[in-house]
Amino acid sequence: MRKINIFSKMDKPLLIMCLVYSIIGIMMVLSASSVSAVLKYDTNPYYFFLRQLTFVLASYGLSIFIILRTPVRKYKKYVHVALLFILGTLIYLIIYGEFTNSARSWIDIGPFSFQPSEFAKSVLVVYLGVFYGELYKKLRSKYAFFIPLGVSIVIFLLVFMQPDLGTAIIIGGTVFFTFLAIPFEGNQLIKTIKITSGAVLVCGVVFILSGSNFLTDMQKDRLTFREPCTRYQEDTGYQVCNGFIAFNNGGLFGKGAGNSTQKYLYLPEAHTDFIFPIMVEELGLIFGIVFILGYIFILYRIVKIAKEGCNLRNSIICYGIAVYMTLHIVVNFCGILALIPLTGVPVPFLSYGGSFTVNLIFCMFIVQRICVENRIAKRKVDVSKL
Repeated sequence: MRKINIFSKMDKPLLIMCLVYSIIGIMMVLSASSVSAVLKYDTNPYYFFLRQLTFVLASYGLSIFIILRTPVRKYKKYVHVALLFILGTLIYLIIYGEFTNSARSWIDIGPFSFQPSEFAKSVLVVYLGVFYGELYKKLRSKYAFFIPLGVSIVIFLLVFMQPDLGTAIIIGGTVFFTFLAIPFEGNQLIKTIKITSGAVLVCGVVFILSGSNFLTDMQKDRLTFREPCTRYQEDTGYQVCNGFIAFNNGGLFGKGAGNSTQKYLYLPEAHTDFIFPIMVEELGLIFGIVFILGYIFILYRIVKIAKEGCNLRNSIICYGIAVYMTLHIVVNFCGILALIPLTGVPVPFLSYGGSFTVNLIFCMFIVQRICVENRIAKRKVDVSKL
């Protein structure tokens, strides 16, 4: 049988949007980080830019030559190993990890740092897809239905203990909303919702009775998030208020690329969580709105591919990736707008970060692989011939 050209089966609009957003993200990291690289980190102004460029190029290279060419059916051979690896590294961090930015979230590997909790998000999504799409019906135990939820709770708690509340919230939300998208029988879903609600209620009671001792002082401070400019001397008020100033400075059309004033250490980590206000300050509110609409278009393409899934496993994975990306966008934007507590969650394609960037691009190419398989299935071509 003639070998199919994989690239011809990819979702071109989604691919173009990912490339455009990656390029914009790299340029914004250059602009937002150049000042802090020199003044705060005492290094050259291109330090974070070159590292982010390396992350992006490496991610696309690995995705094209490995992820795009690996059939999704093979994931069930590796997903359990990946889960054990994530669990092992998270436990290692709890025991031996060193604090960086008030959390034990990173493992140093030479000049780079690896953040297992970022990859936990995609590994859990793939695990949900493989388990409920293929393995669940083969298991006879009536309790097998809850295995993925139990694994997810363990990972959630390990990340929460680092402590990294923002990432834990993303993991919990991704698993929960992905689970709701799975077409189960009514009794199973109702039973699961009751058990989950009961577990949340118990955790809430323990949290209240403990006097909020599960949270660090910094996390407790972040629970006060309204009217940040009246708390300018406080860390959370200071950051969010300077984000507001960046939005105001930009106006409709911006001050021009590279001309942000808030990146001059007014926003301590302008190239990470608060990079969107810097972009609006330089390129304007209109560009910011268009950028958000672009996110909506990307999510639409992912959900469209999920709906066209040639099997339940692939659809679940696509929905999970859409949920994962949506939560990052919503939590980041709501945090910088003082609508919810600030949690330090990066924004897709824009924020600096190796593990987050690599995981995000990997997820985008998993979606592309699923799109390829959807289109092949329509033509009834043997996937093994790819």
